Amino acid sequence: MTKRLIVIAVFLICSSFLSLSQELPEQDPFAYEGDYDSPLTIDLEKEEDENKVTPKKKKQKKNVYYGMKTKKGYTKTVKGDNVIIEFFSYLKVYQAPDPYVRDIYWYNFKKKTITRSRKIDQKNGVILHGPYKKLLGEQVLEEGIFYVGTKHGRWTTHNKNDVLVDKEKYYKGWPKQSKLAFHDRERTKLKEVIPIEHGEKEGYYYYFHENGLIAAMGEYKFDAKVGIWNEFYNKRRRRKRQVKYREDPFDKESRPYILKEWNENGKLIYDRKKYF
Repeated sequence: MTKRLIVIAVFLICSSFLSLSQELPEQDPFAYEGDYDSPLTIDLEKEEDENKVTPKKKKQKKNVYYGMKTKKGYTKTVKGDNVIIEFFSYLKVYQAPDPYVRDIYWYNFKKKTITRSRKIDQKNGVILHGPYKKLLGEQVLEEGIFYVGTKHGRWTTHNKNDVLVDKEKYYKGWPKQSKLAFHDRERTKLKEVIPIEHGEKEGYYYYFHENGLIAAMGEYKFDAKVGIWNEFYNKRRRRKRQVKYREDPFDKESRPYILKEWNENGKLIYDRKKYF
């Protein structure tokens, strides 16, 4: 009786292993998972913010953020009975913002306003860097922190009734949902920037050659390519192709087409205007 039970147990174990092996998919002999210690594609939303401003036990230097010295400033705007005051910090020494981030914030001393533009008047303007707060009376309308002219960390927006309107997280100008890819595991050679906001591609897209030169660039709106996209050879300022996409991201009928194309020597080899 005991031998019979042992035989039945062995039979059941073998059957279970056989069944399991039949359920497993056949392994792809050409599959390659890589042997890197860290991924080459970085999800900013999951990436730890090494520059996050948090209180420390030791005394921090006054008006120093992310290791850079700043000065404090404010601007006042009067609209009827409403007085809006914006408190901000700016770099004492000019530092060029990230050349690929779309929205750059700086203070214009001449106009006494905070400007959002990549065209910076260095003679009359300073780069915002550090805490920012926008007030209507005692009501905080907007609050966050800047990093060399770009939104960084957690930003919140309230209406005049103190109702939360928007809450966003940024990483040095990029919405935290954005993704970065690198050519190397040390993350020193940027390969691709995919701008993502609210789950959709939104903003400027970049693809880079391994030597750092731009290979392709264009803009996304509501998850769709829009406007003119440019491609470049692996040579400085050597254009390769211009592709025209729809202007309206919701236009499903339009199809992309090539506007111009150049060879590696910089000679124009195709111009759509000559044919259409």
